[in-house]
Amino acid sequence: MNLSPDRARERFAAARVARLATAGADGVPHLVPIVFALDGDVLYSAVDAKPKRTASLRRLANVAANPAVAVLADHYDEDWSALWWVRADGRGRVLTRDDPAVAAEVEQALHLLEGRYAQYRQAPPPGPVLRVTVTRWSGWSA
Repeated sequence: MNLSPDRARERFAAARVARLATAGADGVPHLVPIVFALDGDVLYSAVDAKPKRTASLRRLANVAANPAVAVLADHYDEDWSALWWVRADGRGRVLTRDDPAVAAEVEQALHLLEGRYAQYRQAPPPGPVLRVTVTRWSGWSA
């Protein structure tokens, strides 16, 4: 059955991980797992300290070139009557601490993320922060 936007947001908020889909100016899709925090219809995710090949992450370059994103959270179970998925479609923006116009929002986003993930309380993400303004919630549940 289709989920209402409010119910979809509730399920999404309870998920521990989601998948971020972006596409660059060339239209090539890019999909990565993320952890996140929600503040109403705004989703935050941060570049954390886990080892990466480069600090210039493709997801950030893609959002700068094409801000349309989708974020998917789901639950799989061998009992198919327990399956569900929720998609948050929206507009992404990369926020950095060195931009005075968004520095307070970056700190608030990091605070929300630290509240959800003990790993971030132990090693706060250096950033930048990805902000997704969700324009559409959709979902399905068995």
